[in-house]
Amino acid sequence: MYLTDVCWLNISGFFKMTQPTFSDFYKSLLELVKTFEEKNTILRVEEDLAVNIIRIFGEKIDSISRAKNGLEDVLELAYTTAEHHPYWGLLYNCSQISKSILEKWDDELTKEDLDEIRWIISELENSHSKLDDKLKK
Repeated sequence: MYLTDVCWLNISGFFKMTQPTFSDFYKSLLELVKTFEEKNTILRVEEDLAVNIIRIFGEKIDSISRAKNGLEDVLELAYTTAEHHPYWGLLYNCSQISKSILEKWDDELTKEDLDEIRWIISELENSHSKLDDKLKK
């Protein structure tokens, strides 16, 4: 069970008479996070309440892990967006290059890695050319 699930279960009885909002959930989550922090569990909470996003990071999070995690959202959009969307090729190919680089961040890129990146760049150039051609029409 996730931390957010536990929090939601803890507050669900309190809000039976009214419909809870995302803001209510967030406030309760912060209270739950505080109880864990009092037990020396280091948590970092980031929110964008305007779009109902809350992210919770543990003490072992680093920049590379955060980048990989954020890229997963971009990759999901790229994988699920229909290929007929005009920007699909740009998004997909850029995210593939980023994924390749982040996977090898602490290692050396091999000749094969660089060849694959070069191929993706050519696909990116093709996607760019198609968009450029549309503008010229």
